[in-house]
Amino acid sequence: MSDFDEYIIQGEPSQKEKAQIWQTAIGLQDVDGLKVSDYLIETVKENIEGKITIGEVKYRINSYYKQTASRKTIENRTDEADKVSVNIAEILSEKTFSFSPTD
Repeated sequence: MSDFDEYIIQGEPSQKEKAQIWQTAIGLQDVDGLKVSDYLIETVKENIEGKITIGEVKYRINSYYKQTASRKTIENRTDEADKVSVNIAEILSEKTFSFSPTD
């Protein structure tokens, strides 16, 4: 089970949509062999629950890594995975974005 399955299965429609977006964004990092931080997962849950916006997630992640530039997590490239996941989620959340093959 993923960190967001509870929202996908039992959440409100907006929570389900956000959880699927985040699951996709984080999954794309996983395909590249990159793992996101526990901090991102906890911050994303706040977004899914409607407590903060994606913009706030982005701000918190950027601040987190500015403050912790010497952390070992950066050496493991979690900073890259976190930041790219946020960017992907931001794009997927845009109502004008369409993720479909062209005919």
